[in-house]
Amino acid sequence: MNNNLLKTIINKFNHQFSSHPILIKSPGRINLIGEHTDYNDGFVFPAAIDKAIIAAIQKSETAYCTAIAIDENESFEFSLNNIGAIPNGGWKNYVLGVVAEIQKKGIEIQAFNLIIGGNIPLGAGLSSSAALENSIVFGLNELYNLGLSRNEMILISQMAEHNYAMVKCGIMDMYASMFGKQNSALLLDCRTIEATEYKIDLGDYQIVLINTNVKHSLNETAYNDRREVCEKTAKLLDVKALRDATEKDLKKIQAEISEEDYQKALYVIQENSRVLSAAQCIEKNDIQALGRLLYQSHAGLQNQYKVSCPELDFLVDMAKQDSAVAGARMMGGGFGGCTLNIVKKKAINAFTTKLSSAYKNAFNIECSVYFVELSEGTYRITE
Repeated sequence: MNNNLLKTIINKFNHQFSSHPILIKSPGRINLIGEHTDYNDGFVFPAAIDKAIIAAIQKSETAYCTAIAIDENESFEFSLNNIGAIPNGGWKNYVLGVVAEIQKKGIEIQAFNLIIGGNIPLGAGLSSSAALENSIVFGLNELYNLGLSRNEMILISQMAEHNYAMVKCGIMDMYASMFGKQNSALLLDCRTIEATEYKIDLGDYQIVLINTNVKHSLNETAYNDRREVCEKTAKLLDVKALRDATEKDLKKIQAEISEEDYQKALYVIQENSRVLSAAQCIEKNDIQALGRLLYQSHAGLQNQYKVSCPELDFLVDMAKQDSAVAGARMMGGGFGGCTLNIVKKKAINAFTTKLSSAYKNAFNIECSVYFVELSEGTYRITE
C-alpha cells in the first residue's frame, strides 16, 4: 500500500475532524478460477492482493455521521436513524448498507466519522466493493468493541451488497478480502465457508492482469438473472444448489429447460470440477495444466454462461497466440473488467507491449496492465 496515500488520509482526517483515527487496510482480490460458482454453494480459488482500501474511522462529536471518499472527492452526512439506500448512491450505499446490517443484528453503534481511499481500480473485477464493506465493518468492530468474528463481519458485508447495492453476490469476495494470506490462494468451499490455504509458487511465471477499461451496463441485471436460472434449475433437480448436481443429473432434465439455461447450469457444474482440478495442478506445480483450465473456464464463461464481451475475448485470444502464456481467462462478474494471465516472467514486457498495441488498434481504448502480489486479508494498521 502506498505510504503517501496513508499519510494523505491521516492528514485529511486530523484536519477535518481534529482527532486521530483507527486505520484499517482491506485488500481487493483476484480469483484464479471458479467464476459464478460461489452463489451455487460451490468452490472458488481467490487470493487477496496488494491493492487495497484504507479506512480511517473515529467517533463523532456530533449526532450524525460524516463519510468522505477522497478518490471520488465526495462526502455525505447521515443519521443512524432510519437508514435507507440512496438512488444511484454508489459508494455511499456500501457505507449505509454495512451500518444498517449491523443494526439489524440488534447491535447499537454511535455516530462516527469516516474517510476512505484506495488503489483498487474500480470496475476491474478486483472487488473494491467487498474491500470497502470489510474495511467499514472491521473499523466499526474495532472502534466500538462489537465483538464480531471475521465470519460474522463478512456476512454483514455480503448482506450490505445484497440489500443496498442490489447485487445478490456470493461470499467469495468478502471472504478473500477478509481472510487472505500472503503468497497464498484459498480454496474456498462456499457452502461450509471453510478454506484450505495453498502456497502459490509459479516459478518462471507471474500473474499479470489486463484491464479492458470497459464495463458494459448489462452487468448487475445479467448477474441476478443468471443466479435466478441456477436456483430454478437446482429446484428442478431437487438439490439444494448446483454444487450437488452432476452432468448426468442435468442431462435428465435437459428437455424441461431451454438450451440457454441448460448451458448455463452445465457451465457451473463443469467450472466447479475445474476448481478442484486446479488445486491438484498447484499441488503438483503443473503450471501448463493449470493454464489449460483457465482457457477452458473462459470458453465456458464466453459461450455457455455468456458473461464475457468482445474486449475480454480479444485479450484471451491474443494470450492464446503467445507461447509464453500458460493460460488466461476473464475474471469477475463479467461484461468488462480484467483478464488474468499466467505469463513467463522473461516475456512479460514483449507480451504486454504487443497486446496493448493490438487492443488499442481494435477498440480505440487503452488497456491497463497490473502486477499484483498475494497479500494478507483485512487488518488494523498499527502506526
